[in-house]
Amino acid sequence: MADDKHLASLQRYYKQAGVLPSLPRMCEVVGLSSTSSVFALVGRLSQAGYLTRVDGRIVPTKRFFARPLLGSVRAGQPQPADQAEAEALTLDDYLIDEPDRTALHKVRGDSMRDAGILDGDLVAVEQYAPAGPGDIVVAVVDGEMTVKTLRRDPDGKYWLEAANPAYAPIRPTSSLELLGVVVSVCRRVRR
Repeated sequence: MADDKHLASLQRYYKQAGVLPSLPRMCEVVGLSSTSSVFALVGRLSQAGYLTRVDGRIVPTKRFFARPLLGSVRAGQPQPADQAEAEALTLDDYLIDEPDRTALHKVRGDSMRDAGILDGDLVAVEQYAPAGPGDIVVAVVDGEMTVKTLRRDPDGKYWLEAANPAYAPIRPTSSLELLGVVVSVCRRVRR
């Protein structure tokens, strides 16, 4: 469908510029020859739920950022290809439950590798979430920030454990402040 091609052009532009182009500039971006054609395109994309108007400006909706979820794929033996209708899903919908309380942190180091958190990954951290032993947390321990698994001794003292045997447990000497609980991990596999 032609509108899909135009939508993809707008998504690429938005990724680079951080805003949608003006109507005259949109003509160039989507390859249409007149602003009336672009105005009609904006109307169709608005009706489809990709764009809306706020204070007279055209802005993207949540659906603008959604990607097709094409079903599951086996990591083992191949399976017959599924031709089911794709639903749309944003990464926020999948990775984040509490957007107003969630921040991203970029991981450095390999101390959590056995928990599947690798150097360069982004972790979504739900701030002010109740944390308990066994949760992976971002914490400030003795003035230094880290991501580790929260543990508790039988006597009630909390400490932090790496998910890599090369790292010793971290037992706070003066303070342990939990900044939040890791709720998801995001990794790029191709740069």
